[in-house]
Amino acid sequence: MRTVRRPRRLCLALAGAMLLATPGCGLTSGSPMVDDVRPGSIGQGEPLKGAQLTVTSKEFTEQLILGAIMGIAWEAAGAEVLDRTGIQGSIGAREAVRTGEADGMYEYTGTAWITYLGNSGPIPDARQQWEAVREADARNGLTWLPPATLDNTYALAMNQANFEKYGTRTLSQVAELSRSDPGAVTLCVEGEFANRADGLPGMQKAYGMNIPAANITQMDAGIIYTQTAKGACTYGEVFTTDGRIKSMNLVVMQDDRKFFPVYNAAPEINTKALEKWPAIADVLDPITRKLNNEVAQTLNAKVDVDGDDPHDVALDWLKGEGFVREG
Repeated sequence: MRTVRRPRRLCLALAGAMLLATPGCGLTSGSPMVDDVRPGSIGQGEPLKGAQLTVTSKEFTEQLILGAIMGIAWEAAGAEVLDRTGIQGSIGAREAVRTGEADGMYEYTGTAWITYLGNSGPIPDARQQWEAVREADARNGLTWLPPATLDNTYALAMNQANFEKYGTRTLSQVAELSRSDPGAVTLCVEGEFANRADGLPGMQKAYGMNIPAANITQMDAGIIYTQTAKGACTYGEVFTTDGRIKSMNLVVMQDDRKFFPVYNAAPEINTKALEKWPAIADVLDPITRKLNNEVAQTLNAKVDVDGDDPHDVALDWLKGEGFVREG
């Protein structure tokens, strides 16, 4: 569902890394992180010195950046870090942390609650959702550290011209527009979103929309952003932390009835690793508190729009915020 860019340094490292049974850039035994960093505002005293930790992530842009952020922070705190970011699919990275093959990753509360823990409906309150996931996953050998406000969930967005024309700011106002002027509401969406209960069908039901099928065009995710920016459709399905929202100056509609699940990013750590190295929590907490949608959009855009390497983007941000320093 999201644009995927694999870090160049990970792909180049494959020549010196052992491969698992399944070939591919994202499924390797990993390669050491070799960033020349030292503590900044985090990792003072190198509380992870002597630790050998493995960081993992899924394969899409935001996950690659978040995985690099976690790994570099551990490096600055004194750990030797193995990079296993970029695992394909949703469940592989989580399973690596659960089984102890990896020590941590940034995961999303809504994904864990619905996809991994098998619950049918989300918990609208972000804090309560995180607490429920933390409690449930404690039985699985996973510890969830405090979450970021970064919330990578679904939304509808429009370009500036259509915003000036229709003035909608919330999904309730979009629903009202769909009733008063049915031809005004045209949608560009992915096929998956068009058919998921937590996508378009559920959104229309929750907000009382009745958008004609002729007004809904299904297309690939990347095309949605360009078509929405051009005004080919009034509203396009987006992810709230996607960097193209900012680069294309799109206006995101507020989910004022809180229909879409919350997908707050939070460190998901193997409990045994955390018990052995409790300083992991102190190292990551200030960084996690700094991560919000605006930061995510900016960082994601550096990869998806500017073509920068995710690891380099993560390192530059950590240094720019003063979390780590040059070695």
